[in-house]
Amino acid sequence: MEYIVSARKYRPMTFDTVVGQEALTTTLKNAVKSGKLAHAYLFCGPRGVGKTTCARIFAKAINCQNPTDDGEACNECESCQSFNEQRSLNIFELDAASNNSVEHIKTLMEQTRIPPQLGRYKVFIIDEVHMLSTAAFNAFLKTLEEPPAHVIFILATTEKHKILPTILSRCQIYDFERMTIRNTVDHLKHVAEQEGITYEEQALAVIAEKADGGMRDALSIFDQAASFCQGNITYEKVIEDLNVLDSENYFQIIDYAIINKVSEIMVLLNNIINKGFDGGLLIQGLAKHVRNVMMAKDPQTLPLLEVSDQQRQRYAEQAKKCETRFLYQALKLMNQCDINYRQSGNKRLLVELTLIEIAQITQPDDEASAGRRPRRLKSLFKQLIRQSQPKKVAPQVAQAKTVVSKTSQNNQTSQSAPTTLNTQATQHSPAGTPPKAGVKLDNIGFSWGTLRQKNKSSKMSILPGTDSTNRPEQTDATFTQDELELQWMSMCNRMPQEFSGIATRMKNMNPVITDFPKVKVVVDNTLILQQMEDFKGRIVKTLINALHNTGITLEITVAEQSDRPRLLTRREQFEALIKENPAIEKLWQDFELELA
Repeated sequence: MEYIVSARKYRPMTFDTVVGQEALTTTLKNAVKSGKLAHAYLFCGPRGVGKTTCARIFAKAINCQNPTDDGEACNECESCQSFNEQRSLNIFELDAASNNSVEHIKTLMEQTRIPPQLGRYKVFIIDEVHMLSTAAFNAFLKTLEEPPAHVIFILATTEKHKILPTILSRCQIYDFERMTIRNTVDHLKHVAEQEGITYEEQALAVIAEKADGGMRDALSIFDQAASFCQGNITYEKVIEDLNVLDSENYFQIIDYAIINKVSEIMVLLNNIINKGFDGGLLIQGLAKHVRNVMMAKDPQTLPLLEVSDQQRQRYAEQAKKCETRFLYQALKLMNQCDINYRQSGNKRLLVELTLIEIAQITQPDDEASAGRRPRRLKSLFKQLIRQSQPKKVAPQVAQAKTVVSKTSQNNQTSQSAPTTLNTQATQHSPAGTPPKAGVKLDNIGFSWGTLRQKNKSSKMSILPGTDSTNRPEQTDATFTQDELELQWMSMCNRMPQEFSGIATRMKNMNPVITDFPKVKVVVDNTLILQQMEDFKGRIVKTLINALHNTGITLEITVAEQSDRPRLLTRREQFEALIKENPAIEKLWQDFELELA
């Protein structure tokens, strides 16, 4: 006896045997019962969900001479018998993938003119209709819109978006759904019982998950597994045959992560990779597993798990041991790893770091481990800084005069205090010996002192929530106009990106000391004045910290019309330039240049 694969052998022959499409089959049966048939139908959906099968059943039911009361074909009349024996002259199937030209459509249109010899309708089933060319679609339009009374078109496609809107508007559209894992498992059980094959429900669940919603794919995988298992389909043999990662690995990784067993997770990861599994697939499978654990925490969402009853019970048991915060954070880490996996140069290291971070989510802050958490590292640095701070500054150093050269003022780019002389070197030099000229090395390298100074300087920024508790020791220091302009420009350069617009305008302003320590700034219009008023408090706070004077106030005024410089045209600018430098006029005349 010839062997027939399960996908063909168990193809549904009636609407009632179609799996997972109850709403569509009910609609089609009602149309057959009432006789209200459209002239064109479009069946669309993913592969292997029953589009072509439903089209054949529908075509047979339309021409049935004695349909049942519920709209099914009788399978006894001459029309049904001829269809079952594949000799019906009223039902035509056309593969649009290989017959997609205008000539094929014209040939089909000529066949529509001939009335049926047996039955009421001639049914044309066009599979993969999206493969038709644009010219073939256009040639098909008129006949599809107004076909003869005895013609019905049933179109099937997996890619509805590729079909012209003019075609869609002429058809009744039926969207087929993917098969659920439960429906697929139930159908596989029926096939296994018919074939006399023993099975484990968990093994059939793996096959259904591998099929990804397609019943034809599920039946094909079922035949493969049945051949490998020799009539006894078990979970271990199925995952070996299909090269699927055992879900037990996911349960073990989460169990280890809850108790912070990083070493055990690394050993398990190494075993998984050595078996040939990709790290990216492991992360994707683990993310799906954590999602299922999260769904199992609430009895309302537990039915959302499309797994076997045994697996559902295991998810519920592990959900009791996992905190919701741990599951949320783990999903976030795995999602970020999945995004970065393709671009990563060291993919295994990325997976390892992700699993280490997951294993440290529930780790207490004060517990030592192979990898410390960021908050633990911060506390360690704070302790080292406190230990390295000097006890007191010598009085003669605190009273040393501040000397700042003009060159250092022009090159200064940070908001640090003015540079002081190295008084320790002066004390140790012999009496009467002039200090030696040399290059200062204060800013080369880093020390705890410079880090503290940079930390103090970084707080002098125009940011929301600026710390105002760190006041400088000297609060009435004098400052010059040059120092004010320098700190103003430094403040503008350090403003955050979201304030780039106002920072650019402030760079063109000229702050002036009117009545020390009062500062005045003139702006061009009231719009800029309103923006400056919003930042006024933070600007004053920054200048106080930078110039060490708490009496600084800021006055913002709008420039008078006479104070605003008039914009010159290019001709006026050129004439002014000639007055300043007559040689330019001579150059202009000698070379016969023109003003652009």
